[in-house]
Amino acid sequence: MSVRTFATRDGRPWVPSYLEAIDPDVCIGCGRCVKVCARDVIALRGVTEDGDLCDPFDDDEEIERKISVLVAAGDCVGCGSCATVCGTGAQHHAPVEEAA
Repeated sequence: MSVRTFATRDGRPWVPSYLEAIDPDVCIGCGRCVKVCARDVIALRGVTEDGDLCDPFDDDEEIERKISVLVAAGDCVGCGSCATVCGTGAQHHAPVEEAA
């Protein structure tokens, strides 16, 4: 298998690295990745005392902390903006391999 490769505007090869996961134990819930993602791939969620995820802005739930979660992996274009602003390294990115 080979890695999917594209070209930049001036023709140089570029390999997009797609967001695959966000480690909830490392994420601090700052929301910077959510703000820079133009494709709404990531969202902020609250984590309850029991470890359940909920909307962090829902007044009915008492949350312990916020974390960023991957909500639309298929919409990721591999631009890397979220990885650039993540100060904790909570995200895992990888290129897509094409079938031979």
